[in-house]
Amino acid sequence: MYSSMDEDESCDESSVVSSMLWVRNLRRFIRSDVGLGSEATMELEIRKILLNIFKEKHRKSAEAGVIPSFFKKKPEDGSISHTVHRLAKYRFLKKQSDISLDGYDLDAMWLCLRENCVVDEATGSERVGYEDFCQIASLCIEQIGSKCRRFFTPSNFMKFEKDESGRISILSFYLYAMRTVSLTQARIDMSELDEDSDGFLQPHEMEAYIRGLIPNLAQLRDMPAAFVQMYCHIAAHKFFFFCDPNRRGKACIKKILLSSCLQELMELHQESDGEGDAEQNDNWFSIASTQRICDTFLDLDKDTNGTLGKEELGAYADGTLTDIFIERAFDEHVRHGKTVIGLAWEMDFESFLDFVLALENKDTPEGLTYLFRCLDLHGRGYLTAADIHILLRYIREKWIQVGNYELCTEDVRDEIWDMVRPVHPLRITLSDLLACKQGGTIASMLIDVRGFWAHDNRENLLQEDEEPLDIDMTRN
Repeated sequence: MYSSMDEDESCDESSVVSSMLWVRNLRRFIRSDVGLGSEATMELEIRKILLNIFKEKHRKSAEAGVIPSFFKKKPEDGSISHTVHRLAKYRFLKKQSDISLDGYDLDAMWLCLRENCVVDEATGSERVGYEDFCQIASLCIEQIGSKCRRFFTPSNFMKFEKDESGRISILSFYLYAMRTVSLTQARIDMSELDEDSDGFLQPHEMEAYIRGLIPNLAQLRDMPAAFVQMYCHIAAHKFFFFCDPNRRGKACIKKILLSSCLQELMELHQESDGEGDAEQNDNWFSIASTQRICDTFLDLDKDTNGTLGKEELGAYADGTLTDIFIERAFDEHVRHGKTVIGLAWEMDFESFLDFVLALENKDTPEGLTYLFRCLDLHGRGYLTAADIHILLRYIREKWIQVGNYELCTEDVRDEIWDMVRPVHPLRITLSDLLACKQGGTIASMLIDVRGFWAHDNRENLLQEDEEPLDIDMTRN
């Protein structure tokens, strides 16, 4: 009996030894590179090259100490790194596009929500509780697939306002899902146009994105082909006015997606019923608005040289802007315009678009920043009582010119100080104008006699319906 057990143990030991020898021999064979095919050899060589690159970078990092490298040179066009980078970007964006919902998926989700909701008898709104929410999630996953699972999470359910029974509105949830899908697809499209993959779009890339949207926007489909290039240029300029305040020539994709400009552009998805002409003119991206801007520039350009002089720009808005504001606009924002030797700078179309955007968006930080630089007569970063007095003196000249009553600039100056309530009692800064929430009104009072008239008659305007302000600038 013992002899048989000894034999079994000796067999087990011999098998273990033989197996270990087999492992050693296999490892030795692999290390020797004998019998490797061309593909395996290439893989091994690539691994060695990458390992050497990693060691070299590690050595340089060790020599540099604790300071990390903050600049990485972009790969050259045509290099292996550039090709691999583009391929990786393409595969990533394609994967993100594949897991995104399309129009049919959203329709199926809405149908599931409608079929499993509860109608609130008091308000008539369609709502769903958390249990039904989970049930709808299962139905959507069965019909659409797992790509809709990310919308039906407890955290998403808690984002929405709930009634006394703990139910949320299915319309709010659906609009959230639809907007998320729209922004995701927009980011994918913008990232595809981002040539250097730095997360920023240059002007020509933004114009290409807008050009690709035109066939999908109901109000832009009938745009004349000859006007498409000019339209894309004007439309893209608004994105850079608001998303590139430092004028670096590139706008962050994340900032573009979160800006109100993109939402305003997407409003053109809706068919025009012919009754909202005023709203179309207010929308910068409508055909009517862009054509109006082009026509205005051409009408002002009396000498047809493609730029505007101070006298030509002074006729903008029926000549209601003060001369000192026009002068300051050229000093601060027309430094790189077209000029002739011995002649003053003139405003090109790019600067004119900035000028119009600032005047039409005076209540925004970007528009008010543009105007404040014009109001800051000495470039000190703040306005004094003397600055306000000088600006109001030009307003008074135009005010008297149209036959209005005598204007006391000291009273108006004190009123402006009361409206702003600056931190420093003798200075008004840009931060003060932004904080008082009346910066746009104050800027209008200081640069435009029509804006001053609107403020002076604000009580009457509140009691009447909105009417166009018609001031006869030729009346004495």
